[in-house]
Amino acid sequence: MRVDKLLWCLRYYKTRNMATQACRKGAIKINDEVAKPSREVFAGDNLTVRKDQIDLQLEVLDIPPSRVGAKLLLQYRKDTTSEEAYANKEFASLAQKYYRQKGSGRPTKKDRRDLDEFTDLDEE
Repeated sequence: MRVDKLLWCLRYYKTRNMATQACRKGAIKINDEVAKPSREVFAGDNLTVRKDQIDLQLEVLDIPPSRVGAKLLLQYRKDTTSEEAYANKEFASLAQKYYRQKGSGRPTKKDRRDLDEFTDLDEE
């Protein structure tokens, strides 16, 4: 099965086009080699999928006949991603969330709307 179709079948990407684009950008590796979208995947291959700032490590156990439900994913792949990678993603998201302290720098669009609403109430 093609790697882009496999990633779509295993629900890593919402559409095959998104999976194809990820392959073209070099975000997908099969056995540590960058994969083109048409590259064939077989049972026993190791995939590395770069998604949401995490390198997901997957082992293909079997090839699905078509797109599978979320409950059936464990039959077709084994996730060997380290817990450290997931912890790093959580840490990065927390750092991004608190990147801009409230009241520092230029107001965001939401802040400006709130200010405009507040000043409009005062004028009435």
